[in-house]
Amino acid sequence: MDTRGPQPIASRPVQLRGSRLARALLRALGWRLQFDGLPARQGVAVVYPHTSNWDFVVGVLAKWAIGVPVVFWAKGTLFRVPLFGRWLRWLGGVPVDRRAPAGAVGAMVRRMREARDRDAFLWLALAPEGTRSRAAGWRSGFYRVAVDAGVPLLLAQLDFARRSVGVRECLRLSGDAAADMAAIARAYAGVRGRRPALASPVRLT
Repeated sequence: MDTRGPQPIASRPVQLRGSRLARALLRALGWRLQFDGLPARQGVAVVYPHTSNWDFVVGVLAKWAIGVPVVFWAKGTLFRVPLFGRWLRWLGGVPVDRRAPAGAVGAMVRRMREARDRDAFLWLALAPEGTRSRAAGWRSGFYRVAVDAGVPLLLAQLDFARRSVGVRECLRLSGDAAADMAAIARAYAGVRGRRPALASPVRLT
């Protein structure tokens, strides 16, 4: 555990080339994209708040506009739907058994470590609330992957009030969950989802 608490990461050496069409579509929808690169070739990105089906639409456009090939977790049952499941895999979806989420965390930590050893690109993107409805807090999978794999945590936001999508801040987590989550909560202060009343508090459950 790092007794200094979470450390901000300012450097963004990994630059990407995204889709001009996706950027144009975001602008046409009235959205502003904020992104100036990644701090490393491996990491975890959390996207908050998640209160509407529109989050997925804006998020996918932002992903294409940035040009970042992320992977993400989704309920295993979704992948059984013909064509939709294939599309999810094409987007980077990884099926997860909700009855045994710890297995997914351990497998992702191993993938992150292996990717770092090979200098391969691997970013996991998650909506840590895990639901569009208000919950007691955030699921801990993102935190455990970032801490156990020793990779940066990117804080992405979907701010419907400002029509802004992009990166708020990047942190090197300390392993002190209380200090880390307090810093994450400060970074998201004032960010409003499409349905603000459904945003879950920024804390681990």
